Amino acid sequence: MGSKKKVLACAALLAVLAGVLSLCVGAVPVAPGQLLEALAGRGQGTGAAIVLYVRLPRTAGCLAAGAALAVAGAVIQTVLANPLASPNVIGVNAGAGTAVALCCAVAPAAVGLVPVAAFVGAFASAMLVLEVSRRAGASRMTLILTGVALSSIFSALIDLLVTLVPDALNGYSDFRIGGMNGVTLARVGPAAAIGAACLAGVLLLTNELDLLALGSETARSLGLRVERMRVILLALAAGLAGAAVSVAGLLSFVGLIVPHLLRRLLGEESCPLVVGCAFGGAALLTVCDTAARTLFAPYEIPVGVVLSLGGGPFFIWLLLRQKGGHRR
Repeated sequence: MGSKKKVLACAALLAVLAGVLSLCVGAVPVAPGQLLEALAGRGQGTGAAIVLYVRLPRTAGCLAAGAALAVAGAVIQTVLANPLASPNVIGVNAGAGTAVALCCAVAPAAVGLVPVAAFVGAFASAMLVLEVSRRAGASRMTLILTGVALSSIFSALIDLLVTLVPDALNGYSDFRIGGMNGVTLARVGPAAAIGAACLAGVLLLTNELDLLALGSETARSLGLRVERMRVILLALAAGLAGAAVSVAGLLSFVGLIVPHLLRRLLGEESCPLVVGCAFGGAALLTVCDTAARTLFAPYEIPVGVVLSLGGGPFFIWLLLRQKGGHRR
């Protein structure tokens, strides 16, 4: 088995183990045998009920949101040719969050529309970042600063909507930080469907993604319609990020950490990188969520806190590394 296949197999195994751990560990421990009985519909008692109605939706949400954010980060970094870019850094998550808040304020009963609204908000934000950075000069720092400014604007809009319609977002604090508390299969289902469709689209376009990674001029010389493909790929990334936001709120750093780690193990080839990011992102978010709800029991902290504590220093390290690279 080749080294890339081994890495992908390990990433897939980690995602599976993370899911099993999330289902088994908690205030009421569930043995693997009890877990299988509960999932098969033969379980009885408190443990089975907890697995089916609390931990299963939460675990499914973590796996889906983590995979979506990691793949979205890998696509955005390649399309924008910026290793510092990710859905939360350039404001895509905040744009999706604003659209979700607006949808919940206007049509609180339309649960199925939330992932669609999140996609629209994420895509609009990605296009704004692309256009502003293009007009201002497409340097890496310009892109990051544009994303920071847009994130601030969108965050203010979310605050305004919640102030005017206090019931627009239940669990507003968890949504702003990023959390999985109260996730249901009714929320996870539509988001997972949109995420799966967008992931399939990205996988079909990995050859084009590889061409974009060579640079705009080289890609054009090889016959690629660069601007059109950028918009298509950013739309797919926005769909992935929006699906994650509709389930888990404004989570940070999954789309930054996972692509960087997997690039070191898998290289720059897009197809294995996208598959590896899907498994790696699912594993990372699920493990972090399990830690967030068990390490400080009986208290539960939002998983976004855990990710920010780890992702913040990682982002600073990347900034320093990029600055050092320019100096050389």
